[in-house]
Amino acid sequence: MNMILLMLTISLTLSTALTLLNLWLTQVSPDSEKLSPYECGFDPLGSARLPFSIRFFLVAILFLLFDLEIALLLPLPWAIQLKSPATTLTLAIIIIILLTMGLVYEWMQGGLEWAE
Repeated sequence: MNMILLMLTISLTLSTALTLLNLWLTQVSPDSEKLSPYECGFDPLGSARLPFSIRFFLVAILFLLFDLEIALLLPLPWAIQLKSPATTLTLAIIIIILLTMGLVYEWMQGGLEWAE
């Protein structure tokens, strides 16, 4: 019970100290952009039907794809301890090679260039 009380005391003290440090060190300088409810960079008074660039969606899809790659490869250290680790490593390498080939293809096609 003593250890739990010690950990709770340390975490409470640390979180309080960091919160007070944040309040003490931050500079509060509100301007019209920060006070605006639209901080995304779009004009809030313009048309709401302006289309996004297709490159925005392409970058978002690539991010999701590589984020899912991490989710697929996360159990790899535990899967190596199975009866056939060679099969597990082979499948993981195939996934990485396929994703790398797709990334190189997108790079060669100019899909990663943001400016036109």
